[in-house]
Amino acid sequence: MLFDMDGTLVDSEKLWDVALQELAEEYGGTLSEAARRAIIGTSMAASMQIVHDDLGQPERDPEASAAWINARILELFRTGLRWRPGALALLTAVRAAGIPTALVTSSGRPLVEVALDTLGRDSFDAVVCGDEVDAAKPHPEPYLTAARLLDVPIERCVAIEDSATGVASALAAGAAVLAVPAEVPLPATEGVHQLASLTGVDLELLAALLGQRPARR
Repeated sequence: MLFDMDGTLVDSEKLWDVALQELAEEYGGTLSEAARRAIIGTSMAASMQIVHDDLGQPERDPEASAAWINARILELFRTGLRWRPGALALLTAVRAAGIPTALVTSSGRPLVEVALDTLGRDSFDAVVCGDEVDAAKPHPEPYLTAARLLDVPIERCVAIEDSATGVASALAAGAAVLAVPAEVPLPATEGVHQLASLTGVDLELLAALLGQRPARR
């Protein structure tokens, strides 16, 4: 099992909303809704470039902006992180069944370490962070790395995602994909099973997703 974090396991996108809008205000502007939607699921570097372009300030240093965001979001994660509907029950069932499980996130390691206080450090056999891979989502590397760390063929893995960027990454890697959109609706995509939430998702459904996949040649 391969789980995305932000918007999939935890309702953290609202916290990112707060931090990003505060950064925009710090720079004398307001982040547009279109830019906020474009940011979801992207790497920190890409996110900061979207923010700067949206504010009409492309000359700003993305590393400085990222440092500001990281410091603020760490504060917010320590006090306001909440589970997405059905996520805790599913993760608990997966772990009780002894299924190899990885967290695959675009967030950096310092932030993930704070999130693991809520998610549980024993909940995952492997953790792949956005700042620990050469190519971030939508590139397939994060999911391929997770499967390798679990020593499970990617074709036998189910990835759960909430964003178009994450779905593209998991599909490109070769995983079965369950999409549970949080902040932004997702288009119907061939090979992707989509649900409104993780509430009621069980091991039988996950097994069925693997069974429904066409054999690769």
